[in-house]
Amino acid sequence: MTPDKPYYVYALKDPRQHPARPFYIGKGTGTRAHDHLIRPDHTPKGDRIREIERAGAQVLVSYLVEHLTEPEALRLEAELIAAFGTQASGGLLTNTVLPSGLGGKERPGLTVPAGAPEKAQVGLTLLKDAVLEFAQANPGGVKNAEVASLLGLRSDYGGGSKDYLSYSLLGLLMREGRIGRSGKGRHVAQVK
Repeated sequence: MTPDKPYYVYALKDPRQHPARPFYIGKGTGTRAHDHLIRPDHTPKGDRIREIERAGAQVLVSYLVEHLTEPEALRLEAELIAAFGTQASGGLLTNTVLPSGLGGKERPGLTVPAGAPEKAQVGLTLLKDAVLEFAQANPGGVKNAEVASLLGLRSDYGGGSKDYLSYSLLGLLMREGRIGRSGKGRHVAQVK
């Protein structure tokens, strides 16, 4: 890996099928691709890892593309997840890209292009990370208007300035316990 491009995109594959089929796509640095195998979590991915090991096989780790920046890795990861599809959408992968409760809702007459929800979730992750980093860099906290204007999230829809996107991002981060409110109406990053 090069210092300015330390990321890679990888696949975890089930060797019990020929050819081995991917069941998880991820991005990472260092040993991230192999970390899943050390302590499988309690997700469909972890369940599949344990199932493969109980069958006496070993999960195959394939590095698909190396020497990437984080945005390049995120983009490629989203494209591959969209191409293979998640089990929730009838595809191969155990990735749980969509937040719980969002999958499976349909509205007659609306078409959701394949991969669009996964791309939206990758974008949402980047936006939340940017807002959190902004709050962390300002220990006194940040106001919604500051988040909207200084991170370029302000909308001028219909000629009015509505900062709903930044409010939504702050709300999601508060629900996750990553940002809290100070008594001065400011949003402060939570130390964990």
